[in-house]
Amino acid sequence: MLEDKAVELGRLIGQSDEYRAVKRTTETLNGDREATALLQTMEQLRGDAEAMMKRGERPSAEMEQQLDDLLMKIQAQPAYQSAIVAQDNFDKLMLRVNQWIADGIRKGATSGIITLG
Repeated sequence: MLEDKAVELGRLIGQSDEYRAVKRTTETLNGDREATALLQTMEQLRGDAEAMMKRGERPSAEMEQQLDDLLMKIQAQPAYQSAIVAQDNFDKLMLRVNQWIADGIRKGATSGIITLG
């Protein structure tokens, strides 16, 4: 029974406007060559900085400036902005869903009525 309800909830979330917007904006972002190149460069540089910190080294001021510059460039990309807004809206939906589930658990834990369907 729980598995069926979970599958149904997943199906409903997958059909939500918020999920569809995330999917659509992610596809658009992935299709944007400039934004994708900026994200890949930023990820590589960030990975290099993390590796340096694990070795006990501090990333150079130049490396930090490059990361800041890349972040500003990517944040100016319309496809990136749309994807961030869509993801934020989806995250808010999922927070509400989790709250509804927690409320249901609390109600179920205090209820003396046993339901089988």
